[in-house]
Parts: sequence; C-alpha cells; structure tokens
Amino acid sequence: MKKDIILCGVGGQGILSIATIIGQAATQAGIYLKQAEVHGMSQRGGDVQSHLRLSTEPIWSDLIPEGSADVIISMEPMESLRYLECLAPDGTIVTGSVPFVNIPNYPDEAALQAELDALPHVVKSDIDAMAKDCGNARGANMVLLGMAAPHIGILSVDSLREAIKVIFARKGEAVVEANLKCFDSPAHAIPK
Repeated sequence: MKKDIILCGVGGQGILSIATIIGQAATQAGIYLKQAEVHGMSQRGGDVQSHLRLSTEPIWSDLIPEGSADVIISMEPMESLRYLECLAPDGTIVTGSVPFVNIPNYPDEAALQAELDALPHVVKSDIDAMAKDCGNARGANMVLLGMAAPHIGILSVDSLREAIKVIFARKGEAVVEANLKCFDSPAHAIPK
C-alpha cells in the first residue's frame, strides 16, 4: 500500500507541523517515508509545499510524479489548485475554504470556489473558524489534519492522534489537548 501526499499552504500556517506529525506516525507504524525538500520557507507568507510519500514497500524517489498524488492537503484554496496537475484522477483535495490573500493579484474567491466545487473529490471547510470554536485560534492546521486523516488511509486516525501527543509533548499537556481538540473537531470529514 502507498499514499502520495502534497502538503501546501503559506509560510507560517503550520504545514511543517502537519508533515512532522505524519512523519512521526509513519515512523511509529514502521512505514517507509520519503519527504521532498520543503520549498518557500524563506519568508513568512510565501508559498510552501512538500511531497510526502508513504508506503509499506521501499520508496525510491521523494518526488511525486505528475498526476499521481492521492491527496492534496492545503491550508487555503488557491494553493490546493496550484498543484492540481499533481493530483491523480481519483485523488482527493482537502483544503481550508477561506483564502489567505497574500498577493496583490490573488484570484477571485468565487472563481476559486467554483473550480473546487467542479472537482469530484473535495473536502473543504473554514478551518480558521473551526479552530477558534475549539478555543485554539492557532490550531487551523490541526483541524485540517483531522479533515485529511481518513483520506491518508495508510495511517490510522489513532496513530495520527498519538503522533500529535508526541510532537507537542514538550510544550505541555494543555497544548497537546488544545491540538487534539482541533484535530478531532471535523469529525473526520468524508468527501462529497
């Protein structure tokens, strides 16, 4: 079994934390993992993307071939569409629905939503609002990971929960619990 995942967003949104948690869960499960270099980290607010490849068999390349990503996990809609050519025909996009307008020529929001709605497998939600509802305004990335968890498939939801505990343990129990609350808030969404 294998899963090819593209993580994308804007610098400072927590994409690296998602990658770290998935990596921790994969390591604990004894699953092979390759991660391509993360691009765009040179500035807060710049685009960030990473390729994660998980498999029960050895993986020879860290880059996901065009048209074969099983899941695109994105903090916001434009970034999810930026990597659409990487998505497999039966792949799923899991994205935050509210744009992060960080460039002057950001596309029209209605056009972005229409393009996402025209795709067959999309899960989207206002992850920032969900995180605030959980009392953790900085936890939108954990809400997104919770939405994506059932679509990752090769890792169980419980293994991701355990990885959150490990990764955030040094920050204290309150931080662990706040992140788990955000992770659990989407009730592990199913695609349309």
